[in-house]
Amino acid sequence: MRARIGFFSLLSLSAAICLCLAACSLRGGGSGEGTAPAGVSVPKGSRGTKPYTIRGKTYYPLLSSHGFREDGIASWYGPNFHGKRTANGEKYDMFGMTAAHKLLPFGTKVLVTNRENGKSVVVRINDRGPFVADRVIDLTRSAAERIGMIAKGTAPVSLQTQGSVPGLKDGDLSGRFYVQVGAFAGRDNADRLVQRLKAEGRNARSYFAREVGFFRVQAGPYPSLIRAEQAADGMENSYPNNFVVAE
Repeated sequence: MRARIGFFSLLSLSAAICLCLAACSLRGGGSGEGTAPAGVSVPKGSRGTKPYTIRGKTYYPLLSSHGFREDGIASWYGPNFHGKRTANGEKYDMFGMTAAHKLLPFGTKVLVTNRENGKSVVVRINDRGPFVADRVIDLTRSAAERIGMIAKGTAPVSLQTQGSVPGLKDGDLSGRFYVQVGAFAGRDNADRLVQRLKAEGRNARSYFAREVGFFRVQAGPYPSLIRAEQAADGMENSYPNNFVVAE
């Protein structure tokens, strides 16, 4: 049983797990080096769980890394940031095994696999970024060396969270959970998928997510995380890229 990408920020839960956020070293990422983006706006009084805005785009960090998987491009950052503060307040150590991710909770351990050579490394998320195109994670120099991507600067990778789940207590969580099965630029396609879900006997909804500019289509609501995960498992054949979100 899994929630394929965890669940998004939930106001009623976020107050219980938000901690203090120290000075932030958000970067643009890059082939070895990055530059701090202009116009960074990071809410005070949080520890990476509240929304933050970079170059006019708002990001909504996950409260949980439960079952998270992602494919994309990895980059790395090194000497220009060595010793500077990361987004969670630690000093960046380019020889450590840490990484930056736009959405994963701080402390999450992630298995990063280079899809070109099969080499893997486990890193801990302690920073935000990279804010460049299709890049999904920014590694330390040492982590990048482990998976053979120093010379090239970037590499196609697969991410999979490991171990315990920050922000998620043992047992089930109650609330309003949905299984997201699609996202569309146009309302018509979203409405058609909603009707298909209803024809299958499922409650469903479509709404416009302004932060990403898409209509999200979701089945639900379900009264608990486990119920939502069970529904997601049952929908996997028809909707293989589904994932659980919380309202």
